[in-house]
Amino acid sequence: MDDTRRILLGRVIGAFGVRGEVKLHSFTDPADTVMKYQPWQLLHLGAEREVVGAKGRMSAKGLTVKLHGIDDRDAAQALAGAEVWVPRSRLPAPSPGEHYWVDLEGLEVVNREGVVLGRVSHLFETAANQVLVVGGERERLIPYLDDYVLGVDFDAQRVDVDWDADF
Repeated sequence: MDDTRRILLGRVIGAFGVRGEVKLHSFTDPADTVMKYQPWQLLHLGAEREVVGAKGRMSAKGLTVKLHGIDDRDAAQALAGAEVWVPRSRLPAPSPGEHYWVDLEGLEVVNREGVVLGRVSHLFETAANQVLVVGGERERLIPYLDDYVLGVDFDAQRVDVDWDADF
């Protein structure tokens, strides 16, 4: 694992109210956990700035956040699309048997027959399950379910899968 790497934890989706609060789509579970990982690096339109002391609360419309120096609706709306990043080292260690998706990125993916299918590019969520995206001679989308993902070995830098090389 590369603890110096940064992790995307959320994205500003627009303004909330007239006092400069923003609506934040958080990728943490629960959503308001993102507030624990400050300071943030806010990346927007190619510029980056550190955010310290953001205050957030859950509302009926999701997570709303007050950022220092953003005091009106126009300034808040101007941040739409901004991304919230933090160093991987700021996240707590996962429990035994658990891992962060980002820790899988770059691991080699090998099926039961010992065929290397490629490396984990990233994961994404669907309504039904998470999906492991494997890049190699071609891209494969493998449902991240116990039936298909047999195990993760960080020491060997490998994900073992039950997936046909021709599929």
